[in-house]
Amino acid sequence: MDFDIVWHLVLLQGVRFINSPQINTLRPYQREVALAVLDSVFGRKGLTFSVEIARQGGKNELSAQLELLLLTLYMAEPRNLIKCSPTFKPQTVISMSRLKDRLNDAGFDAIWTAELGYIIRLGNARAVFLSADESANVVGHTAHLLLEIDEAQDVSKEKYSKEFKPMGATTNVTTVHYGTTWDDTTLLEEIKQTSSELEKKDGIKRCFRYDWQEVSKYNPDYLAYVEGERGRLGENHPLFLTQYCLLPVRGGGGFLSAQQRAQLQGEHSRKHQAGPKKVYVAGIDLAGEAEEVEGARLRAIKPQQDSTVVTIGEVDFSSYSGVQKQPTVKIVEHYWWTGKKHTELYPQLVDILKNVWQCRKVVVDATGVGQPVSSFLRQALGSTVNPFTFTQQSKSELGFNLLAAINSGGLKMYTGDGSAEEQEFWSEMGKARSQYRPSQTINFYVDPSRGHDDFLMSLALLVEAARQYQPRVGRGSNL
Repeated sequence: MDFDIVWHLVLLQGVRFINSPQINTLRPYQREVALAVLDSVFGRKGLTFSVEIARQGGKNELSAQLELLLLTLYMAEPRNLIKCSPTFKPQTVISMSRLKDRLNDAGFDAIWTAELGYIIRLGNARAVFLSADESANVVGHTAHLLLEIDEAQDVSKEKYSKEFKPMGATTNVTTVHYGTTWDDTTLLEEIKQTSSELEKKDGIKRCFRYDWQEVSKYNPDYLAYVEGERGRLGENHPLFLTQYCLLPVRGGGGFLSAQQRAQLQGEHSRKHQAGPKKVYVAGIDLAGEAEEVEGARLRAIKPQQDSTVVTIGEVDFSSYSGVQKQPTVKIVEHYWWTGKKHTELYPQLVDILKNVWQCRKVVVDATGVGQPVSSFLRQALGSTVNPFTFTQQSKSELGFNLLAAINSGGLKMYTGDGSAEEQEFWSEMGKARSQYRPSQTINFYVDPSRGHDDFLMSLALLVEAARQYQPRVGRGSNL
């Protein structure tokens, strides 16, 4: 069915679409998906589609326009369309807000109503918005018009199969899985594989994929933004590969490639004290005294460690970008203690951070019994010290930021000096592994059977310290 004919049908039913940026014509790639979905809905074909559009490429707008159209066409009939998202807040709430805006733009502001906090009604037709969180109770709903799975790569396969897919069993409902790729084990990837096999049999296109280069053809501002992200993250960064190139990562492996380790190698010498008019930050990874206290849960987040490592970095703002705001961080010194209790380290840490390096920002591991250490340092050094608690999410962000710093050339290690610290540093960089997990998170570590990751974690905390430091530029200031 021609797209313009579909919109004409809507106009014939008395819908007034306002000619505004909010109701502008869908881009060609969005139109292609819309036509295929609507053809399945109107022909009662019950097809299942996978729709991958690069991040911020317009998949949510496409979804809202489809919902608006179907509610309009079927407003005289008691029928439902259902959309689920991995979380109710903020994802489901955002989808509801977008549909409300589109209804208002179309002149329905005095007609549509909200019910029970998760339903939007237009006449007798309803859009039901549900959470796909594991704990959400969603059984009992029926999808007559359309079943949408938003961010399908983050939705549990079991949750979808047991609770959402049956919602369209008696209506032969058309189903659309939206998202961006992650790894090869997600629901979205499974749907893509199944749909691809069906395409080969009947020739009906079910898999739609539009990467950042396709989206950029229709939006120069988007092109500039993504090129900036490629420069910031690096083209091999997991987030750039999955969110913009739509290429799945493959389960894990080495955390740093040979190329990344080469990029990490700098040309500057190791230093043992602060230089004049220089800015220094520090990352501190504490010995794992908490392991016996916290048990298996903590060990799953931070593998057993027995050393405290302080990494000192010199922050160079000469290449400071007003757009990306990324200084270069030169690793200039390491301190490494094994088997030394935290209480014995207190005065030495304070002296090193305050008197030797005059650090402007310090990020310290505050997981488990690291919390008292971070509290002590903050009491001694004030707001210069920020505690960092390792969780799956926070550690994932730490890992992604570390990769971005290396990929962009913004993090450099001092040249070889033959020291034990230098040798351990490069040993851990080579042994570090990565594991890609659901919800687009990453774990990075050194397998305990192969060694420790104290230097690796201290390095990641150093990058975080540099990110948190905000230079104060003013009259007579040297940052």
